[in-house]
Amino acid sequence: MDFLRPSTWDEALAAKAAHPDAVPIAGGTDVMVELNFDRRRPAALLDLTRVAELADWSPDGGVLRVGAGVTYRRIIDELGRRLPALAMASRTVGSPQIRNRGTVGGNLGSASPAGDAHPPLLACGAEVELASVRGSRRVRAHEFFAGPKRSVLAADELIAGFRIPPAAGAQQFAKVGTRNAMVIAVCSFALALDPQRRTVGTGIGSAGPTPLRAPDAEALAGEFPWDTKDSLPEPTAVRFGELVAAAARPIDDVRGSAAYRRHALSVLGARTLRWAWEEYRCGST
Repeated sequence: MDFLRPSTWDEALAAKAAHPDAVPIAGGTDVMVELNFDRRRPAALLDLTRVAELADWSPDGGVLRVGAGVTYRRIIDELGRRLPALAMASRTVGSPQIRNRGTVGGNLGSASPAGDAHPPLLACGAEVELASVRGSRRVRAHEFFAGPKRSVLAADELIAGFRIPPAAGAQQFAKVGTRNAMVIAVCSFALALDPQRRTVGTGIGSAGPTPLRAPDAEALAGEFPWDTKDSLPEPTAVRFGELVAAAARPIDDVRGSAAYRRHALSVLGARTLRWAWEEYRCGST
């Protein structure tokens, strides 16, 4: 196995072009597990830890551009107020050691339907930045995933980062697992309220072949009492949860049945909407 260690982004792209089968590694929290269990034996590893550009984040117009190498811990500490749903999801990832090493870029690279970072990216309307020696492109988060652990990433492309609007209103993330910590989600859900646009974004995890949105639930935002900031009618919250569950495409597996996942998502959808709406009512946005 070859070990490639570029020092700059241009060197990394050139290495990927020359070795399209090389597997990128940064935090290693997914790749090393596969290597240790002999589930994967790539011809080469492409170590990106020395590429400084990947560890940066900054405002870019009306969005935040976050490099693929920014860790979960930094998202929690440095971006928690700007990206609350993503920070909430980051707090559920593994142990402190994993959060200190793992990255959203790595989560995207593995393209697992159960990735904790994915639902907030969908709910917030994020874009994924992909780059190669041929140039760069942006893909909307909900269009990035092509199937279980498959994405639209070309063989010669690397994930440069993602672009995401800072929170315009209350956001939430909730996850169901077989225990309270260090667990792969049985299912998860994120939402983002935008009071100015009077919209709600959604993201469903671990309940389909890819992370999913719930368009019919999002359309229900037209019935929310935005102007009066009255309490959300309970039938609206319940209906929202039902529409979230209806958008899922779960299967039975060792972590839970399809029926349980749908039930849990209906609960999570209604519950997170109530929480977010109360934050909206009590706050200034």
